[in-house]
Amino acid sequence: MAFDLSLELISLETLQSLAHDYGYGAVFTGILLENMGIPLPGETITLVGGFLAGSGELDYWYVLGSAISGAVLGDNLGYWLGRWQGWSFLRLVGRLFHLPESKLWEVKRQFSQNAARAVFLGRFIALLRIFAGPLAGIAEMPYPQFLLCNFAGAAAWATVMVSLSFFVGKLVPLATLIAWVSRAGLLTLVTIVAWLLIPLWLERRKLKIQTLHPPKSGSL
Repeated sequence: MAFDLSLELISLETLQSLAHDYGYGAVFTGILLENMGIPLPGETITLVGGFLAGSGELDYWYVLGSAISGAVLGDNLGYWLGRWQGWSFLRLVGRLFHLPESKLWEVKRQFSQNAARAVFLGRFIALLRIFAGPLAGIAEMPYPQFLLCNFAGAAAWATVMVSLSFFVGKLVPLATLIAWVSRAGLLTLVTIVAWLLIPLWLERRKLKIQTLHPPKSGSL
């Protein structure tokens, strides 16, 4: 059973087999592709790598290095894909869903204002880990700033994931650990979406009420 939230179609058993056969290369490639913007189970295979390190089949530091380097390189490739072709792709998606370009510009502006936090913290959040790099490119985040936030976020995320599965994987089944991590990422995503959308909903509701029931002229 696959628990990763990256929309993968690969079972946990298959990922474990890949990690057994290809070791550090599987960890590096999985997180590389995920951070490029491809919805593959990079987080799950990183947890598998840490678990195998905890059981003595792989080396902890090599797994950690593979995860960090794959995350850094993948996000860099995702950034430049977004920088070169991302806006054209976003406009195409907007036309398919009948979104005005003004809305797309507003999304780009809002992401640009929070790009540093999104790149650093996005690795710990379901789905945002996949799209943070391309979105930073679309928002034209300054590349030196992106490099710093990208490396810092990759190092922090990889250390947490690999260490978590290295130590906790000795106490609980791997499938259970992956389920916990996935649910935590989903909960964080839902919390952030609610935090962003509820104020907008309240503002629109207030405007609607004011439109339906305008204040009477001259009233105190």
